[in-house]
Amino acid sequence: MIKVIVTEQEYKKALHVFDNAEGFECIPAPPEESGLAAKIRETGAKFAIIGINKYCLDLYDAIPEGGVIARFGVGHDGVDKVLAKNRGIHCCNTPGVLDDSVAECAIGLMLSAARHLAACSAGNKAGRWNPCLGIELSGKILAVIGCGNIGKKVAKIAKYGFGMKVVGFDVAKPADSSAIDELTHDFATAVKNADFISFHIPDIPSTRDFINFDRLKMMKHSAILINTARGGILNENALYDALKSGIIAGAALDVFKTEPYSPQNPEKDLRTLDGIIMTPHIGSSTREACERMAKAALRNIELATHGKIKEMNLIIQ
Repeated sequence: MIKVIVTEQEYKKALHVFDNAEGFECIPAPPEESGLAAKIRETGAKFAIIGINKYCLDLYDAIPEGGVIARFGVGHDGVDKVLAKNRGIHCCNTPGVLDDSVAECAIGLMLSAARHLAACSAGNKAGRWNPCLGIELSGKILAVIGCGNIGKKVAKIAKYGFGMKVVGFDVAKPADSSAIDELTHDFATAVKNADFISFHIPDIPSTRDFINFDRLKMMKHSAILINTARGGILNENALYDALKSGIIAGAALDVFKTEPYSPQNPEKDLRTLDGIIMTPHIGSSTREACERMAKAALRNIELATHGKIKEMNLIIQ
């Protein structure tokens, strides 16, 4: 029986999979690093499945050489890859299994922003009958920033489902750009006429605060920004200023620099603004995606136990 420690939130998201995984004993543990490390030492487990928390030291001391840190999801900025590699720990993620869920979430946020669904619902519940005037998606221009798997799915739904024109921005040409009407390597060109801008780029040093005030000023005043990628790519203070001053019309965010959300500057709290939708990082939180992530994470661990390291979804070699 292979013992696997799973952080509590991830365990709950795919309870059926973890409880019934043949050949595995999956044990829930606190997501905080000290509690997670303590559970690993207590059980003697070599394998851990983790969420989005940042881990800096104890986890890598607790997992023995040859063990696995498996990210329940795709983004792995919470994993110290250098420390893991130095300790001989394999790190992997679950690419591809959440593409549909995140793409659908981005489209949902875009539609909600276009029709003011969140504001209308809140107003109606508070006893205010105030129908808002929205806009149609049909015929509008969507800029997709980052044309990887998720970005391409968003483009396909937007183009073939809503009849939108899609402009793609990426540093390299995607393998399949059939749903992208125009592709550019210049950000200003991509966003200058866009009604909606949806971001699908990773949070790495070169993209940190990518959405800054200068780039926000390149957008139309009527533009709506959607971010289901990573909070680190957005300068939240710059977004506050842009929304407050009317540089852009609105935003719909599912990810934040600090989660749960807390403002980077107490005087620039995004929650105080109209024209913004804020959801608690639910892009991949569908039953189907969570089950696929659990199965993929366990599959990576199973490969490790058989020495098939090269077949794992490794994030460090």
